Amino acid sequence: MDNAFFFSPQAGRQVEAPRRVSARFAIGDVVRHRMFDFRGVIFDIDPVFANSEEWYESIPEHIRPRRDQPYYHLFAENEESSYVAYVSQQNLLLDGDGGPVDHPQVAEMFEDFALGRYRMRRKLTH
Repeated sequence: MDNAFFFSPQAGRQVEAPRRVSARFAIGDVVRHRMFDFRGVIFDIDPVFANSEEWYESIPEHIRPRRDQPYYHLFAENEESSYVAYVSQQNLLLDGDGGPVDHPQVAEMFEDFALGRYRMRRKLTH
């Protein structure tokens, strides 16, 4: 298998990942967690798990997701607060019908919400 490496600030190391990965969701998509009551907008994607071992081990083993799948960085919200979440692909569902995400950082990265997703600010695209 032909793999590539990328540096993960969260893991503090180089992470090996396949060159071709199928991400089910895209930057700007609004998603909902399958098990927990929160939703968010995707602002970054890792092709495989790229967070710290402590973070991974803190997830109860019976619900711990596989490492070999895309992981998504979300501007997330629930009834009580806004925060940044890191979620495996297997635990996400599209939630475009739920309306915009009320997170204070969304406006820094995205322009507008239409058809269930956000459009990234032009100055941030390449």
